Amino acid sequence: MTSLHIGAGPVGRKPIIVAAALDAALVLVFATIGRLSHGESLAGLGVTYWPFLGGLIIGWLLLRAWRRPRSLVWTGLGIWIATVIGGLLLRLASGQGVQLSFAIVTTIVLGIFLLGWRAGTALVHQISRQRMRTRAATT
Repeated sequence: MTSLHIGAGPVGRKPIIVAAALDAALVLVFATIGRLSHGESLAGLGVTYWPFLGGLIIGWLLLRAWRRPRSLVWTGLGIWIATVIGGLLLRLASGQGVQLSFAIVTTIVLGIFLLGWRAGTALVHQISRQRMRTRAATT
């Protein structure tokens, strides 16, 4: 398997692809929930999705997120901020509305989505390491 050697160790292609796909899927879920909660058709989903997908891509590129795709603090926070700010700015630039309440809900929901899966991954990883240490100490 090809991997990128960065920082503390290699990051394989699979975790990078999974993280990017999960981020993009969660942004799509956000856009879908938003449209459905306002009684709008899913036919226009792309119009709602693309600005936030653009912000997400900008965040991945600026942060070089492929280096530490599951990192909560650096990558997760940066991608969250880039997705929210980039998405809102791209919405404005394309003539779509951005009300304060929308910006607040966007910030909260995308924070839960983009930081939540990374926090869950970190927790599972920490628990696994503790279990391995416990097993090693008892043998």
